[in-house]
Formats: sequence, structure tokens, C-alpha cells
Amino acid sequence: MDLLDQVEELLDQLAQVDPFAYSDKVSLEQMQKVRSQFECVLAKALAAFDDSGEWASEGAKDAEAWVSTRCHLRRAEVRGQIRRGHALDTLPVCAEAFAKGEIGTAQVDALARAAAVVGPGVMARDEVLLVDVAKGMKFGAFNAALTYWTQYINPPGTEAAELARHSQRSATVSSSADGMVHLRADLPAISGTIVSDELRRLSDQLFDADWAEAKAELGRDPKVSELGRTHAQRRADALVEMATRSRTAPADGRRPEPLFSVVVDYPSLSGRICQLENGHVLPPGALLPWMHEAEFERIVLGPGRRAEVSVKARFFTGATRRALEVRDLQCTHEFCELPAERCQIDHIVLYTDGGETVQENGRVHCGFHNRLRNHGPPESGGHGPEPGG
Repeated sequence: MDLLDQVEELLDQLAQVDPFAYSDKVSLEQMQKVRSQFECVLAKALAAFDDSGEWASEGAKDAEAWVSTRCHLRRAEVRGQIRRGHALDTLPVCAEAFAKGEIGTAQVDALARAAAVVGPGVMARDEVLLVDVAKGMKFGAFNAALTYWTQYINPPGTEAAELARHSQRSATVSSSADGMVHLRADLPAISGTIVSDELRRLSDQLFDADWAEAKAELGRDPKVSELGRTHAQRRADALVEMATRSRTAPADGRRPEPLFSVVVDYPSLSGRICQLENGHVLPPGALLPWMHEAEFERIVLGPGRRAEVSVKARFFTGATRRALEVRDLQCTHEFCELPAERCQIDHIVLYTDGGETVQENGRVHCGFHNRLRNHGPPESGGHGPEPGG
């Protein structure tokens, strides 16, 4: 307890300091590291408390109930912390990296899920490699690589896990006493992508309308705070618009058609590679129910100079652009993850310097990082609103 008292005292002192003093890049990185270290200690302590049975002395049904009540936390949050602590007992390499702050809770949870699919023996064999990958990659890229690894090791297990997630889909609609309607939905990857993509598309349209209306009233480009609706309100209105269009859809209206991208380089042509257009990794069996409704595309990325548009064309269009979107998936700048479909295609060697419009000279950049490359950082430190917020 003396150590915890010292930690609490130090945090109290830190809380009294002007936040600006710790807002630099080095301090922020160090604080995230310390946070992961403390999350590791907490998870191990909660797992030990769960095993001790001490929680039963006050009539609690389990450790989760005691901690959530005494600490005023959501049960789901406590449940995840306890599960994480137990998982660390079987993942020693992961636990060591977590204790040093080299990985965070997201990586630990992903490795624990993978271990449950492939079994402890296989995970013990490859844990050093997987943890090293987790240390060096963005979480999204690491999670995709880990998913492919589990598919390769245990194809039936990943298919079963996908079916289990699909069976857990749910949606609830309830009304409060004041007439507000509350919606909650948990959707598997494919169905969830259909809903979220359409919701974002309509939200972007509403953003454009709000922007134009405010600009007409003010006679200048408005600030986001000066628009008629907040981001959350636009999303809510877009959801209503989705329901309205469904109700009034013509008889010959078309069903949603998800696009599956099967991305294969030549050495892996016979491998198991399958994902949604937005990069979400799926086991091949997840495609089966959609075989008659979805769209499939085949893209082979190789060393050749494939060009579906003229190499002298000013812009990347058509199949050339699509190939780059599938290859990069998101803005390629180190500190950006904006999805490729909302980005621009940038010439690596500038077009004005003779750079050709070919795959090898193209990369995905969002508008902000494309402008940053060409014009440098804006003086304000910002880049204005993105469409749809």
C-alpha cells in the first residue's frame, strides 16, 4: 500500500501542474507508456482478487459485481479488466511487454482472442514473433495481420468465431417517459459496414447542406460551431432519412451490394486473403451468404507498370485509383488513418516534375496531408473541417 500511496501522491501533484507543461510529444508518449504499465498491474491485481474469493465476504456474486459497485464502474469495463488479467497468466511474453508499456490493452486483448482460437501450444510457439509485430505496427494493421495468422493456423476456428459473432447480432428500440426513442444495435462486420457507410454518406450530404446554408447567411466560410446542426444531430437526422427512404423506396429498388476486395500479390496467389472494401479482414466462409448479391473484385499488385489510364494523365482515375485504394487502404501518412475512399491519390514524384500516373508513383493521401506535402503546415495548426466531421 505504501507504493500505491506514493503513486497517488505523485498523481495529485501532476494534476496540479498546468497541462500545457506535459502536452509535448515526448511527454504524451511517456504518459501513454505509464498508463499501459498501470493497466497491466491493475489487470493482474483484479485477476488475483477474482481468484481469492474475498469478494464473497460481502455477499457479492463475483469479483466483477464487487468491483463495479465499490468503484462505480461499468460491469463490462471491469469484466474486460479481469479477463485481461487472467489472459496474462498464459501469455508471458505479452505480459512482459505490457508491463514495460511497450504494448497497450488493445494489443493484449487481441492476442488473448487469438490464443483462444488457435490454442495455447501454438500461441506459445509464435508469441515472441506476434508481440514483436505488435510493438512495431499501428493497431489496425497489427490486428489485420493477427487475424490472417489465426485464419492460417485454424481455419475452422475462425469460421466458427465469425458465425458466433453473426449470431450475436441484436438491435433494440425503446422509448423513455419523455418520448425519446433510444436505439442500440450490435452488428457483424458486413451488415455493420452497410449501415455505417450509408449513415456516413447521408451525414456528409447534410454537412454540405448545413455548410452552404451557413455560408449564405454569414457571407463567409463558417466555423463548424456556426452550423445549424452538430455532428451527432446530423447523424441522427441521417438515420431518420434512411428509414424514410426505406419506407418510400420504389418497387424496383436494389438491395445493398457490399464490395469484397480479394487482394493478392503473386507469391501469395494461392493464399487465404479476403477483406471488405474498408479493409476489415474476413474468413472466406463469411462471403458465402453474399455470393449472389455482393460484388467481387480481383486486383493483382505486382512489379509491372500496370496503367489503366495514360501515364501522362494529370489525375489517378478508374482502375488505377481503385488498385491504389485497395493497396494502401488509408492515408499513408504516419499520423493519419482516414479511409482511402475519402482520400486523394498523390504523385510520389510530383506530376510537375515529370512524375508518371502509374501505381508505382502513386499513394493515398488525405486532402490535409496532400496539401501539407505541397504547401507546408498551415499557420493556424489546423486544416479546417473534413466533410461530414
